Amino acid sequence: MIKERSSFTVGEEAILTKLVSDDDIKAFARISGDDNPVHINDDYAKGTMFGGRIAHGMLVAGLISAVLGTMLPGPGAIYLSQQLRFRAPVRPGDQVTARARITEWNSEKGRVTLLTDVINQEGSAVIEGEARLVMSAFLKR
Repeated sequence: MIKERSSFTVGEEAILTKLVSDDDIKAFARISGDDNPVHINDDYAKGTMFGGRIAHGMLVAGLISAVLGTMLPGPGAIYLSQQLRFRAPVRPGDQVTARARITEWNSEKGRVTLLTDVINQEGSAVIEGEARLVMSAFLKR
């Protein structure tokens, strides 16, 4: 049985690092239906302000969801909201690190607020934001 956490400390942090591959981008386009050529067509993308193909912003943001759902707060965490600011593109072959850090824990309501961000291999922010979640055990009370 998977045990859901019931207590957190402000400042706790978790990270997940991933190399974003061309296959990831193509799979996301297939699954989401977002076949914008800036993501999947080299010739088209070269003519854009990015000068080449970029990963879908929501593919990269999905790494934040992976951190929240599997690490911190972890199993039982249910999204209430996620605010995102896209700061820079992610390209095929970039290594990105998604991070979540607890900024607020309401032990009575089981609600947790986290600062969320994703940085690239150069340490530059590609996504910044904030997430609010509730632990499912608190919904049963």
